Amino acid sequence: MEMETPSVLKVEHEELHGELAHAMKSGGRTGEAAKAVAEVMHPHFLKEEEYALPPLGLLRALSTGTIESGMVEALKLTDRLEAELPTMLAEHEKIVAALERLAEAANAEDKPEYARFAERLIAHALTEEAISYPAALLIGRYLKAVLPKSS
Repeated sequence: MEMETPSVLKVEHEELHGELAHAMKSGGRTGEAAKAVAEVMHPHFLKEEEYALPPLGLLRALSTGTIESGMVEALKLTDRLEAELPTMLAEHEKIVAALERLAEAANAEDKPEYARFAERLIAHALTEEAISYPAALLIGRYLKAVLPKSS
């Protein structure tokens, strides 16, 4: 079974990157603050796309009771996420701090669309912490429980 990040999450990341690019081009303090967000966000998104989000692509199959031996590959990713989770959460703190500075700059420069963007991206990070990361970790734990042990 091929494991892929759910397309809705891929699209959301692409949209967030696109909006951030517009904010960077807006100039002034807002543009500078957006560049600072990009510096901390881009490497974090790469990690998410590498190992934090792909296990979520198994949710639909697992929810219907489908278990395939190839799902064992997800364990490499979920084990890495578990090991890296403290770092991922620390990166979220840095990203949120940068987004708060972006919102402040956007409000000061009367660019409310970028302040709203910052708020949406903060909500995105909180959603990952509350839902996406725990769901990926649960997938790993579930697979460890149901897949046959290899000798």
